[in-house]
Amino acid sequence: MTRIAIALLAGALFGGGLAYSGLADPMRVQGFLDLLGDWDPTLMFVMGGALVPMAIAWRVQARAGKPWLEERFELPGTRHLDARLVIGAILFGAGWGIGGLCPGPAFANLALAPLPTLAFVIAMLVGMLLHRAITD
Repeated sequence: MTRIAIALLAGALFGGGLAYSGLADPMRVQGFLDLLGDWDPTLMFVMGGALVPMAIAWRVQARAGKPWLEERFELPGTRHLDARLVIGAILFGAGWGIGGLCPGPAFANLALAPLPTLAFVIAMLVGMLLHRAITD
């Protein structure tokens, strides 16, 4: 029960932060990504502000023996770039630019604007299922 409560609290904090910062607003995200048009630099400060807590988290993780509620940390095992990673990054970026949303903000945006966001979330989930069917 403690793990579920902490997961729900972390998810609510993450979703609230996305909504408060503007990262759940597709128009603001598209404005940020429109470097050659009407560029909106405000999300640069949001992303830059995330660097400090993340740097602290990496330092804490490096000194911790294990997480509080797990047996070990789940970290990426490789830094190797391959075609799957590059193609996935391109598809992710294209979807982010076209829709103005990526997975985290999309789920947070379901609470803010459910009807416009629902088509994006359904398409995203179908894409995830297709990926799983093709790669497994």
